[in-house]
Parts: sequence; C-alpha cells; structure tokens
Amino acid sequence: MIVCLVGGGQEIYSGEAGISQWIESLERSFPDWHVYISSRLNDSEYGAGAILEKLRSRPNVTKKDELHLSVSMRSFRSENVSLLIKQLLDLNPTEARNTLSNINHKYPILITRDLPQAKRWLKQQARGSERYGIVVSSQAERLRPHAIFVKSPMNPIHWFLEGKDDVRSSYFLEDVATEFQVQGLELDWTCVTWDADFRHTSQGWEHWSFRGERWQHINQPQRQSYLKNAYRVLLTRARQGMVIVVPHGDLEDLTRKPEFYDPTFEYLKELGFKTI
Repeated sequence: MIVCLVGGGQEIYSGEAGISQWIESLERSFPDWHVYISSRLNDSEYGAGAILEKLRSRPNVTKKDELHLSVSMRSFRSENVSLLIKQLLDLNPTEARNTLSNINHKYPILITRDLPQAKRWLKQQARGSERYGIVVSSQAERLRPHAIFVKSPMNPIHWFLEGKDDVRSSYFLEDVATEFQVQGLELDWTCVTWDADFRHTSQGWEHWSFRGERWQHINQPQRQSYLKNAYRVLLTRARQGMVIVVPHGDLEDLTRKPEFYDPTFEYLKELGFKTI
C-alpha cells in the first residue's frame, strides 16, 4: 500500500506538478492498481481535472469524501484561512466575504498601503517569542524603493531561528523571505507585501515578470499557475494573523504606476478586509 498526502496549489517551481502527476503515473504505468482518491480533486488548486477524466473508465478507482483532509494544521486559530485564500485567488468574492466574516474575530487579516504601518502592527500583535516577518513573491522586483530587494541573499536559518537582537532574523523586518524560503514553514504573524507581478483587473488576474527595465506579460499557463500558487503560499504562512501591504505606486516611476496596484487593493478592500 502507498499512501500519498499531497497539498493543492503548492507547485511554485519548474518540475513541480502536484497531484496530477501522481494520477498520470497511475494511469500510465499501473493500470491494475486499486486507486482510492478524494472526491474533491476537481477543485481548482489541484489542477487535476483533465487527468481525472482518464480514470473514469477504470473499474478499480474509488472516490471517497473521507480522503479529503479539510482541516489545516497550520493555523490553530482558524481552519478556514486556506479556504479564504483559495476563494480570493479564484475570484469568488461572495464566498470569500462569507468566509472572512467567520474568521475575522479569531484570525485578523488587515490591509494597508503603508509598509511602516504594517511593521508597527506586527510588533504590536506579537507576544513573547511569537515570530513575525515580511514575505514577498520572488517576482516582486519593484519593491526596491521600499527597501525590499528579493535578489538580496537571505539565510533562512538565521531568518527563522535567530532572536530579536540579530539583524539577520525575521524580527528585524529587513531581510524578506520569498515563497521558496517559506514553503512548508510558518510564522506566527506575517506581512505580505504585494507587488505588481500579480495584478487584479476587471478581466481577472494578470501575471507579470520584471525583465531588464520593464514588466513583461507571463503568457505560459504553467508559469501563470506558479505565480498564483506563489501568492497562495505567501498568504497561508501565518499561524495567527497577517497584514497585507499593497503599495501606492509612483506616478513618476513607469514601473510602479498606481494603476498597477490600486485595483488589487480595491479588490481586497471589497472583500471586507479591514484597512489600517
């Protein structure tokens, strides 16, 4: 017997394919195996819809509701945070508002345009040895005016383990961690600083990568999925609460136009997140 526990929407790098490749392997190489799978694998974050169709003709496939592990162990305050982030990223505002209303009282999520204000909020929330830090997308290359440089070397050991008197630690709110450094790990409180690489528009999300002196569209579906999943990872790293920073942008900087940021902030505000 082989038991596989596979999270959804965690593929953030080339070569990571998630649950779809497990099912593809079963279909390709093990046609006689008995397969028991969750009945929820059609959800968007699993990206397994196409390959699941191939299993329909197999007589030895059983779907069971009990195989879906719906309770997150990441946050002891709320098991619905992952659901909220899924709804947010899938552009389901009505559902997201309902979920947010159920978790606000025990898992605070705030939004702001001001990074210093977000830092103050983090420090006010943390008690004792509770850990906090700033997390950003690895594509967030135009946060440099805010002293956030994603290409700067960061040592995860110092960032996650050193104390409040060490400038290399997350506590100092100077070095930042990307989705690659925090995947599979958590902090008590996080500040997610949102750049123009993942933009909300009236047509949905737009995916961008900064190359040279300008933003360039990401057109490859797989890379678009990686970017969306990067924000899924970033937005689910906090055990107790988080603040999301969407900068104002700068009219004098063609790479940081306010229209790159404003719609994203307005979308989050419309979902019901409290502003500070």
